[in-house]
Amino acid sequence: MKTFKSVWLVLAIAMLSILAACGNEEKQDSASHSEQVEPAKAGATEVTIENNGTTQVYTEAPKKAISLNQHVTEIMLALGLEDSMVGTAYLDDAIYAPLQAAYETIPVLAEQYPTKEQVIDAEADFLYAGWKSGFSEKGIGTPEELEALGIHTYLHTSSSITNPALEDIFEDIQNIAKIFGVEERGEELIEQMTKDVEDIRTKLPQGVGDLRVLVFDSGEQEVFTAAQNFMNELVTVAGGKNIFGDVESGWATVSKEDAVERNPEVIVVIDYGSTTAEEKINFLKNDPALKETVAVLNERFVILPLSAASEGVRAAEAIQILAQGFYPDSFQ
Repeated sequence: MKTFKSVWLVLAIAMLSILAACGNEEKQDSASHSEQVEPAKAGATEVTIENNGTTQVYTEAPKKAISLNQHVTEIMLALGLEDSMVGTAYLDDAIYAPLQAAYETIPVLAEQYPTKEQVIDAEADFLYAGWKSGFSEKGIGTPEELEALGIHTYLHTSSSITNPALEDIFEDIQNIAKIFGVEERGEELIEQMTKDVEDIRTKLPQGVGDLRVLVFDSGEQEVFTAAQNFMNELVTVAGGKNIFGDVESGWATVSKEDAVERNPEVIVVIDYGSTTAEEKINFLKNDPALKETVAVLNERFVILPLSAASEGVRAAEAIQILAQGFYPDSFQ
């Protein structure tokens, strides 16, 4: 009988030891798991971005962003950030077709810029402007005013400098990807855009670059045209030469006489707003001065949507449209 009790006592002690050991292991596992997870809960590594004369410090990715111009809206959508957006604004024309479905999930706050009150009501924590006007006193407010409201701002740098190149757009994409913690998506987007542009360039005839090109935005008494803005880069990459690329300005107003003297071989018509591209072409054909240019005489017009001409994800599409218009035999 004593032997039987002793056996049970030994077994009971052994079971208690095993249970205690398991409990300690669970505590250790829990502590170890906690050590690995807690830093992630505390937020990602602090991100500092110098932009538009301000220093923007992010301790976490924005969750309620608003894009203020179409080309930057399309950048955010191309990066898959629609779930982090509470609004968009200022649509120039139809959204880029591959991004349409994502765009339709986001509220459109205004036809142009939303008011500061609309931004506050949306509880925005990030505003992304494509043009300087977005953060002017006539726009939503200055970066300093918005920062005081707890709202981060980013101005698309490639739309705010003289003679931007594709690389400047890529830098903007990298910055936005970094702010939202999607750097890998940013690099994939840049890689795809680069490949698309190179594929187009391989189809261009050898030795191109002297085809005289006038960019016609608008104007009746004078011509509003592209000088040293992104259109200059697009025309150059597509194998043309912007006849006003030597003017030290972004967009510029020039005389008809000067345009006629430089005698463009092709005219790129920027399509946007209430005046259609066809109406602009009709004006060029009937203007006493401009109708004498080689481009008009040969009816060589290329229509380019403003949204494609902006510093965004449609750069390759814009170059494709231009290159096909400049050298149609190479793109049949």
